[in-house]
Amino acid sequence: MKKTVLAMGALALALSFTTIAQAQISDGVVKVGILTDMSGPYSAMGGRGSVIASQMAMEDCLKAECKGMKIEIVSADHLNKADIAASKAREWIDRDKVDAIADLTNSSVALSVQKLMKEKGGIAMFSGPATGRLTNEDCSPNGFHWMFDTYSQAAGTAAALTRLGQKSWYFVTVDYAFGHSLEKDASEVVKRNGGTVLGAVRHPLNASDFSSFLVQAQGSKAQVIGLANGGADVVSAIKQAREFRIGSGKDQRLAALLVFLSDVHALGLETAQGLVYADGFYWDFDDRSRAFAKRFEALNKGAKPTMVQAGVYSSVYHYLKSVAAAKSDDAKIVAEKMRELPIKDMVMNNASIRPDGRVIHDMYLVQVKTPAESKGAWDYLKVLSTIPADQAFKPMDAAACNLVKK
Repeated sequence: MKKTVLAMGALALALSFTTIAQAQISDGVVKVGILTDMSGPYSAMGGRGSVIASQMAMEDCLKAECKGMKIEIVSADHLNKADIAASKAREWIDRDKVDAIADLTNSSVALSVQKLMKEKGGIAMFSGPATGRLTNEDCSPNGFHWMFDTYSQAAGTAAALTRLGQKSWYFVTVDYAFGHSLEKDASEVVKRNGGTVLGAVRHPLNASDFSSFLVQAQGSKAQVIGLANGGADVVSAIKQAREFRIGSGKDQRLAALLVFLSDVHALGLETAQGLVYADGFYWDFDDRSRAFAKRFEALNKGAKPTMVQAGVYSSVYHYLKSVAAAKSDDAKIVAEKMRELPIKDMVMNNASIRPDGRVIHDMYLVQVKTPAESKGAWDYLKVLSTIPADQAFKPMDAAACNLVKK
């Protein structure tokens, strides 16, 4: 009789613990929203592929750390408009009880959502935007900048070319937060390596005609025309520069500061060959990346993942396993757990989260292959060197981010 009572007591204790653990997930389900560009200039690097990557992360976590959890993925198109993004994020948090939002391609969108999530609670994970403000003046205890930023791109491309003797630069810059930040960081890297910046011209997002901007840059006589833009803009700018033979001679070259695998695919090797840039993920880097890419392309119409999509996978996986470890979806508790747990997945190498929310990891300096060098579909890049995690990203600035101890 005594043993039966003890057994029943142990069972009651176990059931009580399970109930408490479940109760700490506020509504019984963990919801992750993928807010991305589904139809505009950044849709190829994010978009549908980011949603697929998040679903892969959910499936993988449910097989491991997240067994027994109820998880839902929702998605929406922010149309590259900060007000639309903030409105959707607010609706998700207030009405749909979304716990975390990921991707957020477009820097203006990211900054608006960062501000909202700081006020409302919830986790924000940025894989698509590049602005360094997310971990500096606009840093947040529950905001994490996952894959790349303007400094990582400048540190790879601008530093490498300047050290090779390409000392004078002129920028063609997309006219919003992302472009301004990319130009600023690249300019600082150029100057720090003994180079000079002769000027810059600004163009609107999703421009169709780059001829006047490129001719102005060509007229500067700078050794390097730096394209401080991305997505469809960088594809259009490179195509038109090749048509006009701008930046193709020995006295002046074209450098794209933010290029994605999807951009190389859109350009084709004949046009893109020789481009050097920094990338945070390449599908053919090792066995893990190849295994991840094989699963991804089967779900994404044969397209290999970009570093944005790979970053969405990594961030969502890390978030979900942190919720499981914390047994809570409370943003403050989960954010602490995310900083505590190591980042280990199929995408990241040597990754960790700094106090300012910057995820540091190895980056790669890559060069686009010539058509003759490519062995088949999506065999586009050769890795020239690895940029170690502690060198790839800008050191923490205590003056800029109030989360960093002075």
